[in-house]
Amino acid sequence: MEKTNDKTRQINVLERFSRLQIMSALAGRLDFFNKFGWDNYNGARNLFNALGYPQIIRYRDYYNRYSRQEIAKAIIDKPVKATWQGQGWNVQEILEKEGNEKTQFELAVDELKKQFKLRSVFTRLDKMVGIGKYAVLLLGTNDLVTQDSWSKPIQKSKNLKLIFIKPYNENNAQVNKTITDPKDPRFGLPLNYLIGGKDIPIHWTRVIHVVDEVLDNELEGIPRLKAVYNRLMDIEKISGGDAEMFWRGARPGYTGNVDKDYQLTDEMIDDLEKQLDEYEHNLRRFLVNEGIEYKALAQQVADPINHIDIQLQLISAETGIPKRILIGSERAKLASTQDTQEWKELIQNRRNTYATEMILRPFLDRLIKFGILPEPKNGYEIVWEDLFLLSEKDRVDIGVQRATALKDYTSQPMSEGIVSPEAFLKFFLGLSEEQLSQITQMQGTGLQSPPNIQEE
Repeated sequence: MEKTNDKTRQINVLERFSRLQIMSALAGRLDFFNKFGWDNYNGARNLFNALGYPQIIRYRDYYNRYSRQEIAKAIIDKPVKATWQGQGWNVQEILEKEGNEKTQFELAVDELKKQFKLRSVFTRLDKMVGIGKYAVLLLGTNDLVTQDSWSKPIQKSKNLKLIFIKPYNENNAQVNKTITDPKDPRFGLPLNYLIGGKDIPIHWTRVIHVVDEVLDNELEGIPRLKAVYNRLMDIEKISGGDAEMFWRGARPGYTGNVDKDYQLTDEMIDDLEKQLDEYEHNLRRFLVNEGIEYKALAQQVADPINHIDIQLQLISAETGIPKRILIGSERAKLASTQDTQEWKELIQNRRNTYATEMILRPFLDRLIKFGILPEPKNGYEIVWEDLFLLSEKDRVDIGVQRATALKDYTSQPMSEGIVSPEAFLKFFLGLSEEQLSQITQMQGTGLQSPPNIQEE
């Protein structure tokens, strides 16, 4: 009995120590958040409190801002849409082969893309990851016989097939348990999840966990709106204040000066108040009174564009999205060449790192591991469409400019004496060595005359 009491006391001591650790951690976090509000003047002023910025931002706050604010939505949507647009990604099995025939693995991936509309699914998943700290992709397979099957790991099988895939945001996909065995390669990672408000734990093999901007926590990234959240609030204040200022200032207030020799009765005051009330609510467009002179107050409407522009510059600096592309000026052909180049580099890098390594490879590797996709013998690579390839319109425009330059060059008798034709083609028209070689061959071969066509 004494031994049991000693053991009980030991457990109680451990429990108290654990509570103390939790309280210490909470106190540390509270102190961090207070300091994060940027105390000034020896703690006399907290900028976050003074400016109305929240100390803690929750998922619902991010989601509401994404849903209701234009710039917040653009910060999330524009990189995502640009990443998965066009031909997007393709998978090639790494083989030394001749010809363009696709392997069984490549054909299976192509069929998967069509069947499950993967571009749409990954676009939704990418947006969810950006709004919160993470998002998950739920894999539904044909081995799910009962509800309890969700809690069991997927077993590799030739008959295993993918039935559905569905993305869930952070708010609807919570980590239920993590692996606590330090000898397990997945130590600290999820064992199972609670998804879609159901109480049935779902085994990690059925879930692809996606994060972005990871620092010290492998399971939670930094929301894409977090660093610019204060700036988004400032834009809301400025634009909303501007609208309110215009609303109130566009219809100015009035002052009424009563003539010194005129006496207002109670009935006249009641009638005046009624008229003013109708005027304020747009039921009356004029006032009828004697002995009162009305004067409009001066309007005070300021231009907010410079103030908003500063916020946009700061947002652009943090997100890497050029300001003109962020606000949509590229549609009006106002985005500079440098902006376009930086934007393409951002998206190309985003494709090769985040989209490939955090979404596509984990998804494909999981399907290969359990036999849903055939295993490539020598691995595979993910190939993205080259964003820097010239469009058909760009090629036509360049052709027109080169033709005009060539016409001007050949029309001047002294041109060849100043610059040789080869130098003109290479340095002024920017043709490559391969293109110059092809031109030389064509000149040597000559153009064949078209066949004679006789009318019947």
